[in-house]
Amino acid sequence: MKVSTWFVGVAALFVTCLITANILAVKLISPLGFLLPAGVIIFPLSYLFGDVLTEVYGYRATRFVIWLGFFCNLLAVIAFSLGGLLPSASVWHDQNAYQTILGSTPKTLLASFISYLVGEFANSFILAKMKIATKGRWLWTRTIGSTFVGEGLDSAIFIGIVFWSILPLPLLLTAILTQWIFKVLYEIVATPFTYVIVRFLKLREGVDVYDYQTDFNPFKLGSRVEKA
Repeated sequence: MKVSTWFVGVAALFVTCLITANILAVKLISPLGFLLPAGVIIFPLSYLFGDVLTEVYGYRATRFVIWLGFFCNLLAVIAFSLGGLLPSASVWHDQNAYQTILGSTPKTLLASFISYLVGEFANSFILAKMKIATKGRWLWTRTIGSTFVGEGLDSAIFIGIVFWSILPLPLLLTAILTQWIFKVLYEIVATPFTYVIVRFLKLREGVDVYDYQTDFNPFKLGSRVEKA
């Protein structure tokens, strides 16, 4: 598999945003009175970089990066869990804090992994299909449109699984809508930034993939980058 330095860089940023957001998510914040996990500070950037990957390199390359992010996140979770299980040194008294920040319940992990895969693959699939339908025009329609669906699925699945038996239905729906709206607005505000990155990479790489013949099966790994 031949990939460029720029592709590796964008993929690394994608994975970093994902793992960082999952760590930040343990803290709840309340901007303008809305209750949100702190992970929303950076998690939408994973969708931005996912948009860039699909727009420039195509669905197949993005599929590889999505699974790379999944397994990197899994590795981080395993490492955090092992760190929590190891006996603490006698001079260290912060085990409870460690577990609070880096520990995860099985239900939360399941929700995180499922929502991530469904949301990211939906985002990439829709963007790739919209690129074909629009013949490469109106980038903003597919970055915002794909994020609208992907982030909506991500928020609904994660919050639904974690809080279904905890929050009453009205609060559950409010939590989903609040995260969904915030993430989509984040994407809208970042659209000029997305344009700059996409334009730079297309010119620098000489690549602009259209997924006419792509197999969109998310489980069929393949990341060959084709020139337009």
